[in-house]
Amino acid sequence: MRKTYSGKWKPKYPQKYKGDVNNIRYRSLWERNAFRWVEKQSFVKWWNSEETVIGYVCDTDKRVHRYFVDLTIRTMDGKTILVEIKPFKETQVPKKKNLREALTYMKNTSKWRYAKKYCDDRPGYKFEIWTEKTLEGLGIRTLSPMRKKKSIKRPRKKV
Repeated sequence: MRKTYSGKWKPKYPQKYKGDVNNIRYRSLWERNAFRWVEKQSFVKWWNSEETVIGYVCDTDKRVHRYFVDLTIRTMDGKTILVEIKPFKETQVPKKKNLREALTYMKNTSKWRYAKKYCDDRPGYKFEIWTEKTLEGLGIRTLSPMRKKKSIKRPRKKV
């Protein structure tokens, strides 16, 4: 059986989801596990995934694109948090000269700059990037269930 890292999400508490509950998609296990966590939190009034769309100009091609924010969370006290979920490595300037990594980083930072401005223009809005470190700090599991722990070789008993 093959495990996939993307798919459809069916919420346990559909009343907390603001959007089409039949069309919730996750694109990584981290997103899926973040969905599980968010919907259980009592401070969350409502949430959605990829329902907030922000126009941005990408530094790589100077063209207008649309950024679909991974998570939008409205808290009980009226604050709104826009969340991007990314591996920590992709939030850092690439160390080696790799064109693909450099272009990905430029594209991501373009999106994040526009998301931050979007939030700055709206009272009570905040933009956050959640990496595996952030998720683990929230108690969200980040290891893939497919990853096996290294087995420890034990000495054989002599018979």
